[in-house]
Amino acid sequence: MSLWRALGPAVPRPKPAEVLRASVGAFLGVALAALVLWAITPRAAGLFSHPLLIAPFGASAMLVFAVPNSPLAQPWSVVMGNTLSAVVALAVLLFPLPQLVADSVAVGAAVAAMAAARALHPPGGAVALFVAMAQPQGWDVALSPVFVGSVVLVIAGVIWHRATGRTYPFRQPAASAHKTADAAPERRHLPAPGALAELLSRLRLEGTIGVEDLSRLITAAETEAASLPLAGLTARHLMSRDVITTAATTGLTDLAETFHHHRFKTLPVVDAGGHYLGLVAQDALVGLADARMTATDLAHLAPVAMPETPAAELVQRLADGQEQAVPIVEAGRLVGLVTRSDLIALLARGVALAPLARP
Repeated sequence: MSLWRALGPAVPRPKPAEVLRASVGAFLGVALAALVLWAITPRAAGLFSHPLLIAPFGASAMLVFAVPNSPLAQPWSVVMGNTLSAVVALAVLLFPLPQLVADSVAVGAAVAAMAAARALHPPGGAVALFVAMAQPQGWDVALSPVFVGSVVLVIAGVIWHRATGRTYPFRQPAASAHKTADAAPERRHLPAPGALAELLSRLRLEGTIGVEDLSRLITAAETEAASLPLAGLTARHLMSRDVITTAATTGLTDLAETFHHHRFKTLPVVDAGGHYLGLVAQDALVGLADARMTATDLAHLAPVAMPETPAAELVQRLADGQEQAVPIVEAGRLVGLVTRSDLIALLARGVALAPLARP
């Protein structure tokens, strides 16, 4: 039974909407490539009577429009992989080799060149074989149709995916594992992009899944795992009710003393009636010296939650590193606060899976 399963389909059945998106996109991309190549080719033949495309474009279109998240389908891989393969094959033709030898050498050299350029693109091997077999006169074939056609497919992919709600090109990680100054906050359990790239390389999966996809997969799995012990819990069960707040008119000096005394990272701002006005983060005070500044100047409207908001949703809000706390508001009034520390303490105590009775 395991052998038959191994020989069967290895991918889930795609959704009909995704199939339609990919097939229509591939049709439009290849058609646009043919139109552009016809427009720049000085031929008397009509658009529908002369073969302007090359067969490998069909495989490139399959990757760009059907699996746009794949590292093999990214613009650099498509354009450089196809073009470099054509150039390598043309270089092989400079040597007086038998046809079969030239074909084989062209494909092997193209694979090596694409790997060296970090531009692995399976259709590039077909491009190299096509050029070696066709034996074109001159180097123009590398520019048109190979380079121009590949660029048009990529441009069509960018436009089509953005118009239909997909992301292409897919964001790739920096080569260095070190954070930049404007890097997004890193999740607590998520390795750095460089470490994920090394892991994929060690497992020989770098051509199958990109670092961004792996990061999203880990993030989703971590969120699901973190929410299991919180089944049935709401913000009402987790929130701190005796919340230390500050008035909108509190000055910079008093704010600094409050943060220092209570060791808080955030401080809710309320009016005289207890209505929520925003949060002041401890980091917002760093480097300030103007005593005239007040809590109103430093507060930001952090997203709030209701007492009945599921605990799993709070985990998602606090896990991205953007906020240290979620204000719990009822009828506009601040009734509690859920912090990262609250969630960590709850998990550390080993909350039972059964829902707790509401107080």
